[in-house]
Amino acid sequence: MTDATANPAAAAGSPRHGSLLSQDALTKKRNAAETRFRLYGLAAVSVGILALILLLASILNNGLGSFQQTFISLDVELQEDRLDKAGNRNIEDLKKVSTFGYAPLITAAMAAKIAETGIQIEGLSAKDAGNIISKDAPAQLRDYVLANPEKIGTTVNFKVLANGRIDGYFKGRVTMASAELDSNVTPQQLMLADALKEDGVLIKGFNWGFITNPDASENRPEASGLGVAILGSLYMMLVVLILALPIGVAASIYLEEFAPKNRWTDLIEVNISNLAAVPSIVFGILGLAIFINFAGLPQSAPIVGGLVLTLMTLPTIIISTRASLKSVPPSIRDAALGVGASKMQSVFHHVLPLAAPGILTGTIIGLAQALGETAPLLLIGMVAFVREYPGAPPEGFFDPASALPVQVYNWTQRADPAFVERASGAIIVLLIFLLFMNAVAIMLRRRFERRW
Repeated sequence: MTDATANPAAAAGSPRHGSLLSQDALTKKRNAAETRFRLYGLAAVSVGILALILLLASILNNGLGSFQQTFISLDVELQEDRLDKAGNRNIEDLKKVSTFGYAPLITAAMAAKIAETGIQIEGLSAKDAGNIISKDAPAQLRDYVLANPEKIGTTVNFKVLANGRIDGYFKGRVTMASAELDSNVTPQQLMLADALKEDGVLIKGFNWGFITNPDASENRPEASGLGVAILGSLYMMLVVLILALPIGVAASIYLEEFAPKNRWTDLIEVNISNLAAVPSIVFGILGLAIFINFAGLPQSAPIVGGLVLTLMTLPTIIISTRASLKSVPPSIRDAALGVGASKMQSVFHHVLPLAAPGILTGTIIGLAQALGETAPLLLIGMVAFVREYPGAPPEGFFDPASALPVQVYNWTQRADPAFVERASGAIIVLLIFLLFMNAVAIMLRRRFERRW
């Protein structure tokens, strides 16, 4: 046996420098670079998660208080000579008594409650004591009497809202020091609130009105709610779902399965991709020009908002639907055609059912994106102050309404700190809707997903 036969590596001209189990300098450098890259990726993910946690903590810290409200429990005497002089309990006659007729009843009940508990605070006038009650309380009492006219002439226990400053005092926004500089509240009123809380007259409870009430004026932040905004967003999502889903799916099926491949279809596909990247405010300008100025549809109406959001959502639905159709294997189409099915039958009976999970997922994600849009709705007038609830469909689609993201924007523009809390609470409600819609999308995908 020769040396060349005994040492093949030497015969090949590539001498062996070391063991495969030991790392040379180049290998160590490459492994170190890979380790650094993994650390960079981990750091980037950690920073993102930390930022998300800080954002959610800030929103929850500022907004959870809006779901709690301060109430004052009073025994209100519904005087018949003031509310129903005729004594016939006729609703039309009762409606003639305005909120100014109910305010003295609440003021008297407040004075009686202070006298009953024996609270005495130096420098506190009867007017200041009554001012700790929300200006919305007479309207609440009037609605109660109109709903229960048989209660007139009796004394009822009624929970009225405390005003925004008193509510803010128990939530940490208002202090004795700040009250000395505030024209809307005095330290004596805060002392009265503390005394009433000790006696169980002033209580805190869940604020259902934040979910069901309409918006309120700047002087009554404690009475403002999301009722109109939630209903307006629901109506707009119905319009988007009714229009965007069938139009988007039909366009996707035609482009993917039936349209000839030429320069015109290429131009359409490029424009659809470009529209998906257009800023949302551009769709708002389009809606203002076409639907309001040209078509004459009313401003601040859910039908206009739904049409604008439909135009914005269509590219997303078309792109996701086409991707779902492409994911179906060609063998499904070939097998259907091979047994005598027509092109339309192969698409609608075989391809479309298999692509349905991806289509539904893309549609829900598109709706979630539309739910959080603000800029296009501002341009069509949905930022207006709306006090009345829209009617039932289809007339309600043309009534003035607001939307959740626009309500958030509206409240952040107001000076009272209580509206900042309300805005954060509205963001929490909006996030709950978005999380629910995304959870439904994930469940649908996992339930109907097909693996090839």
